[in-house]
Amino acid sequence: MTRTPAPGTPPDLTGATKTVTVDVVIPVYNEERALPGCVEVLKSYLYEQFPFEWTITIVDNASTDGTLAVADELAEATDRVRVLHLDEKGRGRALRTAWQWSDADVVAYMDVDLSTGLDALLPLVAPLVNGHSDVSIGSRLAPGARTVRGPKRELISRCYNAIIRLSHGAKFSDAQCGFKAARTDVIRPLLDHIEDDNWFFDTELLLLAEHNGLRVHEVPVDWVEDVDTRVSIGSTVLEDLRGLIRVARAKAVGAAKVADLPRRPEPAPSHPDAVLARRDTGLVWQLLSFGAIGVLSTVATLLLFALFRPAMHPLLANLLALVITTILNTEANRRFTFLGSRGSSHRVHLQGLIVFGLYYAFTSTALLVLHWAAAEPSRLLELVVLLCASVLGTAGRFVLLRGWVFKQGKGNT
Repeated sequence: MTRTPAPGTPPDLTGATKTVTVDVVIPVYNEERALPGCVEVLKSYLYEQFPFEWTITIVDNASTDGTLAVADELAEATDRVRVLHLDEKGRGRALRTAWQWSDADVVAYMDVDLSTGLDALLPLVAPLVNGHSDVSIGSRLAPGARTVRGPKRELISRCYNAIIRLSHGAKFSDAQCGFKAARTDVIRPLLDHIEDDNWFFDTELLLLAEHNGLRVHEVPVDWVEDVDTRVSIGSTVLEDLRGLIRVARAKAVGAAKVADLPRRPEPAPSHPDAVLARRDTGLVWQLLSFGAIGVLSTVATLLLFALFRPAMHPLLANLLALVITTILNTEANRRFTFLGSRGSSHRVHLQGLIVFGLYYAFTSTALLVLHWAAAEPSRLLELVVLLCASVLGTAGRFVLLRGWVFKQGKGNT
């Protein structure tokens, strides 16, 4: 059995092809026909092109056909193939069980349909072996990726990943590609904090990894859609949206922090005379950046309000327009305006929600006063009042964001 290295250190690279082990997990449910071909193709690739020691772990995910018997036959044919059987379904449950059980330095997984080209497996694993990254994912949306799939799944995938980036500020581009790997010493502490046992498992893993400062490496992949997929798109989307809300709540209250994870040091110049370049986050830059973002957000709010207003009450139209644009506005200010901010993540999230509530209350009060003063105000007058209220509310929002939510570090004010 290979001993897992101490937290915070990459696997021993002395004779890397002999000492580093990689466990490739294949979760399966009723795949008695596809499984033999998948394992044969994967074995051929690993024997011929993979430079590290490897095993294949088939996780029978409560199959009701002959999948388990087929898996046992494959394991009997070679000692590099192992089998786990679970009595309950769930891809997340299968990965959690296999990765906790594995004795390898690096754990990976792929779908049994081999939709992802195997040429990406070595680039997926290499940054983990040399210690550069902690988690590695295949991406169908990264520059250089090539995918073949229908327009419906393409649209759903892009919209879902856009929601993740806008709601959580995620930097990875593709949460659900069935092609991932991680260092074992990093993944095990995270597994205890992942609640989902189904398809949201992947997204929750990546959100927790980024939230805890782990480095996520993306590999553009070649991917061909499996038209015989067993995934129910509708129910999976609803489950994923509920999961995003749950993880956001965990971040806000501090429950998403994992205490015993290895921590990467802050970047430091290699040369003694070097000085790290730092973006100016002084008042002038903040005003310019916040103003530009605010103008775009205000225009977007007015357009959305005008779009929603014919079908609903003005307060509801204002709320929906603000919710959408505030998500974009806050993320843009986090990335471009207040780069020198300090404070814990859950404090920033909670205070950001309070600022949004005050802003919404102010703009909504302006509309209420208008409707009290004029029985039937025109849509143009509504937009003018909302514009004035938005300008005043934006000024107050800047003051609160700068002085309260995104407190600036010393020397950056």
